[in-house]
Amino acid sequence: MPAGFPDFRLGSVLATSFTATLTERQGDAVERIPTPQRLVDWLAVNGLAVESCSTAQLELARELRESIHAAATAAAIQEALPASAVRVLNDCSIQGRAAAVLTPEGTRQWRLSSASRVEDALGVIAADAISIIAGERDGKLALCASPTCRAAFFDTSQSRTRKWCDMNTCGNRQKKARFNANHRKTPKIDPTRTDEFRARGRSTPL
Repeated sequence: MPAGFPDFRLGSVLATSFTATLTERQGDAVERIPTPQRLVDWLAVNGLAVESCSTAQLELARELRESIHAAATAAAIQEALPASAVRVLNDCSIQGRAAAVLTPEGTRQWRLSSASRVEDALGVIAADAISIIAGERDGKLALCASPTCRAAFFDTSQSRTRKWCDMNTCGNRQKKARFNANHRKTPKIDPTRTDEFRARGRSTPL
C-alpha cells in the first residue's frame, strides 16, 4: 500500500464499495481515490483491471460515484431519484463496452474492450448500481446510522436491519463512543472512602 493513501473499504457489493471510496461524508471527508493511479488500484482489486487512467477519467469516476450515492440515498429513504444522478448512471452504463466472460473455473469475469478503457469499468459499476436501485437484487438499500458517515449500503442480512455500512469501522466506532459516554456517567468511588464505610459495616458508600 503506497504511503500516504488511506486504505480501501472493500465490500461484497460493487456499486456501494465504489461509493465507499469517499467516506465520512458528513464529517471530515476521506477521499480514497485521490489520484488516477489510486483509481487504477481500486479497479484492479475489484476485478476491473485497467493499465492507465487520466485525470479526466478520474473526474468521470467521481461523478459516477456521487451520482450512485445520491440515487441510492434517495432510494433508501424512498424519495424521488435525482434526475441528474439518473442521467449520469445511464450514460456511464451505455458508454461501457465490457463483456461478461466465463472462466474455466466456472466464475464470471469482466473483459474490457481495451486495457485503458476506464469507461468500460465504470459501465460495469453503473450497471451494478442500476440493478440495486431498481430493486432487482435480494436486499434493501439503507443508510449508515453513523452521523458522520450516512453512506448508502445494500443490506442483505436476513432481518434487513443492519445499522452500519461496515461493522469494523462505523459500527465499532459508535459502540466505543457509547461505551465511553456510559463510562463517564458512572460515578467513581474513592477507594479510601470504601475502606472507611466497610469499617463501619457498609460495603459501599450511600
